[in-house]
Amino acid sequence: MSTAEPRRDDGLPAYLQRLVDTADDLPLRHRMPEPSASARRSAVLILFGEGPGGPDLLLIEKSPHLRSHAGQPAFPGGGVDPGDDYPVGTALREAEEEAGVDPDGVRVVATLPELYLPPSDRLVVPVVAWWDDPREVSVGDPREVARVARVPLADLADPAHRFRIRHPSGYVGPAFGVADMVVWGFTAGLLDAILEATGLARPWDATDVRPLPPIGARAAALPGSADEEDADDSAAPTVADPAPDGPPTRTVPPR
Repeated sequence: MSTAEPRRDDGLPAYLQRLVDTADDLPLRHRMPEPSASARRSAVLILFGEGPGGPDLLLIEKSPHLRSHAGQPAFPGGGVDPGDDYPVGTALREAEEEAGVDPDGVRVVATLPELYLPPSDRLVVPVVAWWDDPREVSVGDPREVARVARVPLADLADPAHRFRIRHPSGYVGPAFGVADMVVWGFTAGLLDAILEATGLARPWDATDVRPLPPIGARAAALPGSADEEDADDSAAPTVADPAPDGPPTRTVPPR
């Protein structure tokens, strides 16, 4: 598809249209600081679709071997490259490289306000899109991506999957235990705001505060979580893990 300016289209689900309508006023719980002069421009793709488990969105889990953000779940995305049609082109290129997303099957509907991440000195633009033609979920380069998952919105909104994480630095923020991953930090904060903006948020126990788990920890192993067997069963249909060798692992067969 073209990486021209995102456009609003009819036919979007009501929850996604609500997000588009409030794109300029995302209900973030934490105030974002002013970016530094050296901040690198980046973009992430917030890709909604209709999956086997109902409405969902795409997350990746970064490789535990990376120098920064190792093992963290995230939206597909990264820094701008020369020639990118930033931010839309950057988000689509990264999603294709990291999760095998075909840009031709994606309809970009909005961009959210820039968000500054001081720890990595990045200025991130979230690009909101609808997956008109969902295809295979795949792990791109296993040196960068450990897993790819299409996570049902119902799982993200489920109060049983929500808690807060305390970082050793003292930071406490929202977290999710979904698709056998522990989602926290910037990604969880953005997910929290997205659920509010879409009208899908449900009351949850914000007093449930847990320590930051080790890199690569699975949600099934956290206190209060479902057992590991149940988590694996529920996640398997829409999760791709890297193969030990050979071509990238794929799931969710193409239509």
